[in-house]
Amino acid sequence: MYTLPVVTVGMRNPKVRVAIVGGGVSALTAAFELTQPHLRDQYEVTVYQLGWRLGGKGASGRGPADRIEEHGLHLLMGFYDNAFEMMRATYRELGRDPRKCHIADWHDAFVPANFVGLADKTHSGEWSPWLAHFPAIPGEPGDPLPGGVEVFSVQNYLVRGAKLLTELVASAYRVSPEPVLAGSSSKSMNERLGRILGYGALATGAMVIEAAELVKTIVASGPASGVNAVLPLLDKLGDAARMRLHRVLAKDDGMRRLWEVIDLVLAILRGIVRFGLVLEPRGFDAVDEYDWREWLQINGASETSLNSAFIRGIYNLALAYRDGDEKQPALSAACALRGSARMFFGYRGALFWRMTAGMGDIVFAPLYEVLVARGVRFEFFHRLENIKLSDASRTRTGERPHVEALEFEVQAKPLGGTYHPLEPVRGLPCWPTEPDWKQLDGGEQKQTENWQFESFWDRRFVEKKTLHVVDDFDAVILGVGVGAIPHVAREIVARDPRWRAMVKHVKGVASQAFQLWMRADMKQLGWRHGPVNLAAFAPPFETWADMRDLVAEESWQDAPRSLAYFCSVLPTPSRVPPREDTEYPARRREEVRNNVVHFLDHRIGQLWPYATDEHGRFRWDELMDATESEGEPRIVGSARISSQFYAANVDPTGYYTLSLPGTSRYRISPLDLTYDNLTIAGDWTSCGLNTGCIEAAVMSGRLASHAISLSPPLESIAGYDHP
Repeated sequence: MYTLPVVTVGMRNPKVRVAIVGGGVSALTAAFELTQPHLRDQYEVTVYQLGWRLGGKGASGRGPADRIEEHGLHLLMGFYDNAFEMMRATYRELGRDPRKCHIADWHDAFVPANFVGLADKTHSGEWSPWLAHFPAIPGEPGDPLPGGVEVFSVQNYLVRGAKLLTELVASAYRVSPEPVLAGSSSKSMNERLGRILGYGALATGAMVIEAAELVKTIVASGPASGVNAVLPLLDKLGDAARMRLHRVLAKDDGMRRLWEVIDLVLAILRGIVRFGLVLEPRGFDAVDEYDWREWLQINGASETSLNSAFIRGIYNLALAYRDGDEKQPALSAACALRGSARMFFGYRGALFWRMTAGMGDIVFAPLYEVLVARGVRFEFFHRLENIKLSDASRTRTGERPHVEALEFEVQAKPLGGTYHPLEPVRGLPCWPTEPDWKQLDGGEQKQTENWQFESFWDRRFVEKKTLHVVDDFDAVILGVGVGAIPHVAREIVARDPRWRAMVKHVKGVASQAFQLWMRADMKQLGWRHGPVNLAAFAPPFETWADMRDLVAEESWQDAPRSLAYFCSVLPTPSRVPPREDTEYPARRREEVRNNVVHFLDHRIGQLWPYATDEHGRFRWDELMDATESEGEPRIVGSARISSQFYAANVDPTGYYTLSLPGTSRYRISPLDLTYDNLTIAGDWTSCGLNTGCIEAAVMSGRLASHAISLSPPLESIAGYDHP
């Protein structure tokens, strides 16, 4: 049974003082939970944050013309129930006046985005968008879940998958419908199964449709009926799907895509049954050792389907490339299964939800304001250097080691003692893209000297600060990114084999992103569809989102007519370059700049055919410069990319967390009891989702709060199935 891990011996304060290190989603979620009304008299929370803004990987800022500048593309999915529950509560508590702030309610902050796409190559070798509009599902993310924990059972996903199979097969034959065999519904399930298996092959559409319907009937009757009976039936259907796929491969791209999905759904159903995942106590985690493509191949998926845009899109979505190398795709089958099942079968309202401004404006500014109102203290410009453990030689039998001190370097001191980080943009509190130098002691000189507060390689500071247990804090939540763990938790990693194994196997990856503000609208650039989130395009930037709606939140004199976000992985060294290599971030940023220029000159025409000139090169004059005044000489050609926003996200704490095959067992839970007054939070922990995303971070933050306060109850954390 779980017990409270907080050190209480020698406490001098009626409240438990919690030091939270980090300002990303998981850290702020923990702060949010620990300061709920029923706990407010019990916990005193202080957040220690690097630099001037909150957000971690999700931080955003406002640059020239108040343009929104982000680390990458951030979307929420419709199954993010924990994240939406928190954000809905945040906006309620914030209580903004809609007459003064146009983003006052959570419905103002998040809007449905059901139009999604994949970039697919046609049988002639040309790129073609494969677009889909997902229907709105009743309810909204964050509503109470119907069906409780059964919603997240493998059996439920199996039933939903079988239902999807019948719908896909029926859709595939809609162009040439054939009636289902007469009298089939009146026959017993065993008779129908025997008759279908008696055919040498499922030669007609009617046979395939009936076989798919029978799969749905068998799995819906539950494990007690012996779902293994469907294996021969699934094999028959798989043969039929591959035959049909082969026939349409070079003829009909639309039908090819449909049969690729049917083939993949069949492989998933077959794999769930063959591996006994319905009755397996570990659920999907039983296949964590397998790569997603490898597992699908074992269970009968064709090579065509395995190389389809659908599969490439999933790897793109999870930035699932070992060391950021596009030639090394790697994604845990367990995480892909769980994520796909929740994504397609667990969404409500919309498959995706977009934010109506930057993530910093929509998520982190409201959270900051609510937490400040609750009494949470924020110490900006605090860089954690080391977590000091208690002396192992003094730990008595039966006692757990604990955090004795937190060692910080203070990067800057605010004048007056308190830093006020937000600036209004037409009534909306936002984070600037740079610190407010005027608020800092010696700020003008630091600005001139170009202090980079968020850079791992800028080690400048004004003083050292050490916090001591009992005197300054009672409990610690470590909420930094996975890449920072070896640097800030050196003593723990050196002493604890589990932490060493975690940092060895649970890896992060650098990423790259850029944004374009353009004079032409998307139709004039050659995109004839609506705003879309698209994946599986050509490297090095496979993912694109049409973000034209955000221009209205910016302050241009002559507003751009289009705004595009691109992102992808960035090759990541096996070891973080030494701190002495202060030019490393600039070199990587220049690398991204070159990638962007090459991509726009050689790839973008395949996506936006009118964005290029007669030589096939990008029309650089389309880019709008927010700092360019009328009458000034204009920068021309590819040099205009300097006026846009692009980023090399190479700081270790900003690495995206990978879900590599076989690594879930190395993740440590926030509920781990090894250290008496320390818990962890982040999408790199064992949190029940184990995928790099906002929802996993919120789940982890809620678990970290539970580790200290036993609140929230574990059963209230949606999708947490690892008691």
